[in-house]
Amino acid sequence: MGSIEANYSFTAPTETVHFDGLLFDMDGTIIESTPAVIKHWEAIGKDIGVDPQVILETSHGRRSIDVLKILAPEKANWEYVQHMEGLLPKHYASDALEVPGARPLLTSLIYRSSPWAIVTSGSYPLVSGWLGVLDLPHPEHLITAESVENGKPDPTCYKLGRERLGLSDPSKKLLVFEDSPAGIRAGKEAGCMVLGLVTSHTVEQVLSAEPDWVVMDLTGVKLVPNEDGKGGVTLEIGGAVVRP
Repeated sequence: MGSIEANYSFTAPTETVHFDGLLFDMDGTIIESTPAVIKHWEAIGKDIGVDPQVILETSHGRRSIDVLKILAPEKANWEYVQHMEGLLPKHYASDALEVPGARPLLTSLIYRSSPWAIVTSGSYPLVSGWLGVLDLPHPEHLITAESVENGKPDPTCYKLGRERLGLSDPSKKLLVFEDSPAGIRAGKEAGCMVLGLVTSHTVEQVLSAEPDWVVMDLTGVKLVPNEDGKGGVTLEIGGAVVRP
C-alpha cells in the first residue's frame, strides 16, 4: 500500500456525480497482487538474466511486453507473455486480495446492468485468471494488453474502452479508476475524469498525474439510483483527499 503522508486528510465531503460509463484498471484498482507480481518478475528475471529489482522499479502499470522490449527483446512476444502471466493466478492465488470496496461496487454494477469495462495492462490470461480465482464480477467488455499496439500512458486503451461501451462521443462523461500515474495520465488524455487510488504509489505521485479525486480504496465509492429515466451511472464519492 502506498504511504500516507501526514499532511493529507482523506475527509473531503461526499460528492454525488453522474457518468455515462465507468472504466476500471485491474491491478491496484480492483485487486492488489503486488506479492504475486514480485514473484512473477523474480521468475522472469532469472529466466532472462536481469535483476528483478531493476524490473520492478519500472514495471508497475506497464505491459509486460513493453518492459521486455527494453530488457529482453527476444522474449517480447505474446506467446511468452501470456504463458508467464497465465501462471500468476494459478501459482500465487493466495498472494492477491481484492481492493476494499471493489467487490460490492462491481457487484452493484452487474446487478443494475450499468455500463462498465476493465482496461488493463495485463494480458487476457492474467486478468481472466484473477477474476476467476477471486470469484469477482466479469465485465462484458475487457480491454487487455493484447488489445492495443501501445500500452499506458498511451491513451489508446481508454479510448478503446469508450468505444466498446458505445461512448466515444467527447460529450459523454466517463470515469476511469486508476492507481498508477501512467494510467491516470492515459485516462485524462482519453477525455475521461479519473479517480486515483493510493494503493501502489504515494499520495504525491498519484496527485502529480492530476486525477480528479484521490482515495485510499473503494470503500467510499458507492453506486446510487439514477434519476428517473436517466441512463449511465450515478456514484457517491466519499473519503477523497483534501488537497493542501
